[in-house]
Amino acid sequence: MIGLIEGRVCHLSAPVACIMTASGVGYEVELPLPDFCQLQLDVNVAVWTHLHVREDAQLLFGFIKHQERDVFRQLIRINGVGAKMALAMMSTMSASELKYNVENDDDLALTRVPGIGKKTAQRLLIELKGKFDNIDSSSGLFDEYDEPIKNIASSEAVIVAEVESALVSLGYRDKEAQNAIKAARATESGQALVDTQSLLKLTLKQLSNF
Repeated sequence: MIGLIEGRVCHLSAPVACIMTASGVGYEVELPLPDFCQLQLDVNVAVWTHLHVREDAQLLFGFIKHQERDVFRQLIRINGVGAKMALAMMSTMSASELKYNVENDDDLALTRVPGIGKKTAQRLLIELKGKFDNIDSSSGLFDEYDEPIKNIASSEAVIVAEVESALVSLGYRDKEAQNAIKAARATESGQALVDTQSLLKLTLKQLSNF
């Protein structure tokens, strides 16, 4: 089992990062969007990983904090929640927001995640009740926070392409992603677009209002 990878970020293509270890092996790791946006090219990083084995592929999912990996593993234990859906949930809302929505039976909030309808959301609320209580929260994982993220792209065209690619990989339709990006860029904050993280946050906010 590959549990932790440490090395240099040699390639970024949302939401996948290629991390080159000291032994010269490059691992492709798929991360939740907030974690992906914390990575920078040519900067060393340590990523906690979960190896997901399928008949046709072996996939690595990565997380900046090991508690996030615990949340991911808790999600994929739920019947009907695969690795991709779990990643989409963690990309659409923070761990603190997810826990809050579960504790407050907010099925509407869960339907913001692509692939989750109202009936599925209601079932997830029941099955997730109390499931996060045993996860170590000493890192502040379940606290509200809005940390500034460093710039990972300077070209506006690259930023838009990265965001659209990331949203499509999560299950959003091309047109849906494009419309949300357009709406985000039309906002006052979007007009001052400087990095991928900023546009991702604005676009996810727009999607939650659609």
